Amino acid sequence: MNYFLVKSEPFKYSWEQFNKDGETFWDGVRNYQARNNMKSMKVGDLVLFYHSNEGKEVVGVAKVVKEYYQDPTTEDPKWVVVDLAPVETLKKPVTLEMVKADEFLQNIALVKQGRLSVMPLKQEEFDRILELGNG
Repeated sequence: MNYFLVKSEPFKYSWEQFNKDGETFWDGVRNYQARNNMKSMKVGDLVLFYHSNEGKEVVGVAKVVKEYYQDPTTEDPKWVVVDLAPVETLKKPVTLEMVKADEFLQNIALVKQGRLSVMPLKQEEFDRILELGNG
């Protein structure tokens, strides 16, 4: 299994809306590195859902339910989406400040590449963020 983090601005697509929808395709990615990260997602992989800009916090866990396919919001064949479904809401959000303050998480892309919207995580990093959010 692989682990990832995806970002969404809450006013565009919030965790609450995602839970109401029950499943969504993850569109709008227009960065090659983020796209390549999505292409490596497999069904069953777990994904942290991060509210960017407002809140700046990990709020929940999702899972990949369909592997990448052509982004239906564009005719350009180089952009893809994956389908995600919510799994659980964290007991408490894990803020960017908490992540930056945790010495175990200093090298994750959320800290090192702040603008990247889809990023891989090591299992230990994923587990540590869950521990912070459910502790």
